[in-house]
Amino acid sequence: MIVELRHLPAPAKLNLFLHVTGRRADGYHLLEMVFELIDLADTMHFRLREDGQVCQAAPLSGVPPESDLSLRAAKLLAEHAGCRLGVEITLEKRIPMGGGLGGGSSDAATTLMALNRLWGLHWPRRRLLDLAVQLGADVPFFIFGRTAYATGIGDELRTLKLPQRHYVVVAPSVSVPTQGVFADPDLTRDTKPLRITGLSRGGNVFRGRNDLQDVVVRRQPKVAQALSALRQAAEESGQDSRLARMTGSGACVFLPTTSETQAQAVVRRLSGSTDAKVFATRSLTVHPLRDWAFDKATRK
Repeated sequence: MIVELRHLPAPAKLNLFLHVTGRRADGYHLLEMVFELIDLADTMHFRLREDGQVCQAAPLSGVPPESDLSLRAAKLLAEHAGCRLGVEITLEKRIPMGGGLGGGSSDAATTLMALNRLWGLHWPRRRLLDLAVQLGADVPFFIFGRTAYATGIGDELRTLKLPQRHYVVVAPSVSVPTQGVFADPDLTRDTKPLRITGLSRGGNVFRGRNDLQDVVVRRQPKVAQALSALRQAAEESGQDSRLARMTGSGACVFLPTTSETQAQAVVRRLSGSTDAKVFATRSLTVHPLRDWAFDKATRK
């Protein structure tokens, strides 16, 4: 029996664009997005408990246990699987919280995939995907584990093949509450979709925009400052500053660059010009745990 799983990654994501295309009768917004994984990641460790307890080795600062997505994921899986085993979770946090990089959702997804192995459940990917949506609209993407064109509330996913890119990510010291952004009366809610057919035929994913960005920039001065600093550094480094944008509901902003060398050049330009955290990252075409977490016959 496996008793411990260590050093499992929970990678961050970027929304290369985010369009709000409508609103459902239940109040949920209809979205069109491209999700891409990047190599900025939290690290997680899981130790089997035979007493059925689900806990953390150390609570995440500022996050009550009942709100912690990793704990919620473990308890939800145990309930639906009828599993009497427990787990102690250790989380090494690198992804900024409240930054639109999907850190909590990725931690939840890694928890589900890890416990599928640790508890010997042998669930197929499809079953885990159906459970993941109960934890949040971003969680299924991390189980899906590939660059994806997303519609619906973000849970309808189709693989999209894109070239590997290097990015600069700037994380201002502010957390943006997603609910407030979507409730803003000035939010654009009728953007015309780009459609996957155009994107898969070589269309530029950066033709789109983030419909949430104007709302967040207006409400959060630190996000506005980070975006301005990133655009200036892009221009000074010979990159297209028009491609700088916010990811998700913020607060992080990012810039695609032509190479790792160019990404590092932008990072150097930003050094000293902002008190935000700055990361040079690259895209991941596949989640590191995508196939590891499932039996060969149930990976699709």
